[in-house]
Amino acid sequence: MSRAPALLTLISLIIQNASVLAQAFQLPTPNRAILLEGQEERYFTPTIGRTWESGTFGCVRSDGWQMHEGIDIKCLERDKKGEPIDPVSAAADGIISYINSKPGLSNYGNYIVMRHQIDGMDIYTLYAHLRRIAGGLKVGQYKKTGEIIATMGRTANTRQGISRERAHLHFEINLLANESFPAWYKNRFPGQRNDHGKWNGQNLIGLNPWDIFVSQKKAASARRQFSLLKYIKEQPVLCRIKVIKPKNFKLLKRYPLLVTGSHRGELAGYEVSLNPNGVPVRIIPIATEQLEAKGSAEVVVDPQVYKAAPCRKLVFKKGQKWVLTAKGMAHLDLITK
Repeated sequence: MSRAPALLTLISLIIQNASVLAQAFQLPTPNRAILLEGQEERYFTPTIGRTWESGTFGCVRSDGWQMHEGIDIKCLERDKKGEPIDPVSAAADGIISYINSKPGLSNYGNYIVMRHQIDGMDIYTLYAHLRRIAGGLKVGQYKKTGEIIATMGRTANTRQGISRERAHLHFEINLLANESFPAWYKNRFPGQRNDHGKWNGQNLIGLNPWDIFVSQKKAASARRQFSLLKYIKEQPVLCRIKVIKPKNFKLLKRYPLLVTGSHRGELAGYEVSLNPNGVPVRIIPIATEQLEAKGSAEVVVDPQVYKAAPCRKLVFKKGQKWVLTAKGMAHLDLITK
């Protein structure tokens, strides 16, 4: 009796299982302690005089009032001078979008941005404070998950710098806010420098890498496929804003899968739901009659979400009414242009 059918069935099962356990992102350095419960101190590099939590994502700086849009990953290996030598690898298959090799031009120091296609979305990873960029690395190159792109370091242009002891990789997972960021920035902040074009950190809106890695692990343990799109849509909503139909809402073309529902009648605008870091997690088209006040923005805030994560300062309560701050208005303008 031929064993071919049985062998083909086995191969099919292996492929199916591999697909189920596939992850959107892999860890960008050899440090794996983030996935070991209770070992967080071995993974995150804290700020001076603080605990490991200050190296995580979110409202973890300045007593909860300063946003940290990535995670700071500890090094495992050092050379004879105590400098880090951990390799930094691509967290997912993707294209090198930007390389900054002039550390004096950015708080990120030497940094790399990669573009990935995940769940039908353009997602960007950022690798910062690099000691050196991998030889021959160029913008436009395709790199597979796990391919080395740099060496961990401590480059930055901040006044205090990064000490040898605190050398780390700053890692981010982002959405791109605006394809025309240089023009937007020049119009919004005339006279201010922008040395990095659309790869300026202000144009990258961060998701929580730690939470994503843990969510992937849980999905794999349950033999479920992790969906980054679903993860984004299920983010806690800080605020919902009804806005008049923008002339150039290019974000809709870049992230059409975030658009939910449909409308009847004339399209007048959109209800944009933002998570605490300003990531647009849902965009709902609305008809003219659904706008309570044409020409103005209505802001609906979840007070519990705001209380848990207020540090982006996108909204504040004025009397009994929630309104956008100047930062909130600038952010809304950025993502709807």
